[in-house]
Amino acid sequence: MRYGIVLFTSDRGISPARAASVAEEAGFSSFSVPEHTHIPVKREAPHPRTGDASLPDDRYRRTLDPWVALSTAAAVTSKISLSTAVALPVEHDPISLAKTIASLDHLSGGRVSLGVGFGWNVDELTDHGVPRGRRRTMLREYLEAMRALWTDEEACYEGEFVKFGPCWAWPKPTGAIPVLMGAAGTEKNFTWIAKSAHGWITTPMEGDLAPKIELLRQTWARHGRAGTPEITVLAGKPDPETLATWRELGVTEVLFGLPDRSADDVAGYIRRLGTTLEIG
Repeated sequence: MRYGIVLFTSDRGISPARAASVAEEAGFSSFSVPEHTHIPVKREAPHPRTGDASLPDDRYRRTLDPWVALSTAAAVTSKISLSTAVALPVEHDPISLAKTIASLDHLSGGRVSLGVGFGWNVDELTDHGVPRGRRRTMLREYLEAMRALWTDEEACYEGEFVKFGPCWAWPKPTGAIPVLMGAAGTEKNFTWIAKSAHGWITTPMEGDLAPKIELLRQTWARHGRAGTPEITVLAGKPDPETLATWRELGVTEVLFGLPDRSADDVAGYIRRLGTTLEIG
């Protein structure tokens, strides 16, 4: 079971480059950042954690661009994998986004993976032209189109939301870029994962993982997928008993969030966490 760090980026506190560098030195396997292009002031969509229009953290309004953030992290690290927890691909042009991700993977030596979400903030998605009730289909098409651009010498795609004729697009990623879906542990979401992703990222509020992991594996097998899905859990404090249980359940990675403090305080927190987990 691997351990990673997720930094809720903002225009204050520790920079992604420093956080990733410290995390790599401390022995962590991955470094992830989230994405919100903007937060509409007036919203119909309740936040999953608060249940209403209020936000649990003002960094939602201050989030850095994930690909710029990860690029700065890539420049000062050499081993740690670089990911998103989670990105919102449907808020971008898929051809341009495929180029951005492939370029980052190429320049980082094949260290990129992609955590994606449907997007809880439908008002944010609406500003990007995402039709209500079509997030899942749109995301599936975006991923299919980007994979075509990443793998085919002459890529093309024909869908409801993405259409382009035969074209050349380089660089290609070093290998297949893993895609994990961050969503609630439901059969509907697991079916989407089995059809379109490599694994599952839990929500911060997810509880009682054992039956959900079993359902995910059953759904995975039912759709003819070989092997087992990747399972990434978002965690709070490193409780040894809980970590041992997750390891027995087959969790492949645990991501620990960082406090919203000064850069030096966060760097110290990462080092202490690495020591506690005995990964250095």
